[in-house]
Amino acid sequence: MPWVMGLDEAGYGPNLGPFVMSLVAFRVPEPLAAANLWGALTAAVCRSGCKDDGRIVVDDSKAVYSSGGGLCALERGVLATLWHRPAAAPAALRDLVDWLCPHGGGLPGEAGFKGDWALPAELAPDALPAAAATFGEACAAAAVERGLVRSDVVCAPRFNALLDRYDSKGAVLAESMTALLRAAVEQTPGDEPIRFLIDKHGGRNSYAALIQHALPDGVVVAREEGMNRSAYRVVGLKREVELTFQPRADVEHFCVALASMASKYLREALMLEFNRFWKEHVPDLKPTAGYPGDAARFFRTIRPAMDRLGIAEAAVWRRK
Repeated sequence: MPWVMGLDEAGYGPNLGPFVMSLVAFRVPEPLAAANLWGALTAAVCRSGCKDDGRIVVDDSKAVYSSGGGLCALERGVLATLWHRPAAAPAALRDLVDWLCPHGGGLPGEAGFKGDWALPAELAPDALPAAAATFGEACAAAAVERGLVRSDVVCAPRFNALLDRYDSKGAVLAESMTALLRAAVEQTPGDEPIRFLIDKHGGRNSYAALIQHALPDGVVVAREEGMNRSAYRVVGLKREVELTFQPRADVEHFCVALASMASKYLREALMLEFNRFWKEHVPDLKPTAGYPGDAARFFRTIRPAMDRLGIAEAAVWRRK
């Protein structure tokens, strides 16, 4: 039975708040490796826009979450399908961070990070067990097994350091992907094949050098490189490894959609704490999502507080 693993990110465009990339893995029967897992798990999940029949919405995070619609659907989707203790929700943000990012992602030293924001932020905790149980039953019926879930969080200091070192914003994507690919290959037990499905990065078509850097014990062979799809296999490892990059993979593939949702949920939870911290120091401060335009307004407003607190610009403002 192969492992199918999706990777996707959230927060690449903002000037404030973290960038997050996540990996979600499922072990599936061979006939499902290239199939639509929404269909195999239809008793428990559906796409955005389906009728409200109690199933869990799993889709590209932009279809599940909007700032005006709140976090509830995103929380339910992530925690009911991926949270490692489905009988109980995480009590605080630090629980989520410790699970998704065992090494903290630089957050313990981040200005304002305490990790004590209560979770779920909007979903009623007693709504989680039933949804998680239904998803577990659907997975069991389809012989689908949940695997590794990991996130890499890049806060402003690390983000800016990568810009200084490589003079390229793409280095942030590359570093996070490298960390997650290595974690997946090293921490997934057995020798069964791994098939990575990854949302394509802008107009880039060639990923061989990036993969070779991430998995140096193998040799990367390009099978196809083009605008619609770039596909690779890595030979020489103890297991078969294949990687496919394609545009809108979060719409086409269940695992990538969940990775998109996990990244967005973690970023939005961290932004709740980010906004709370600065509001403590700047009364009447309007929260921000961190995206260009409004980020400049927010940064101008908090600048005097930053000076009082001795917090450097590079510790808060992402230059690109």
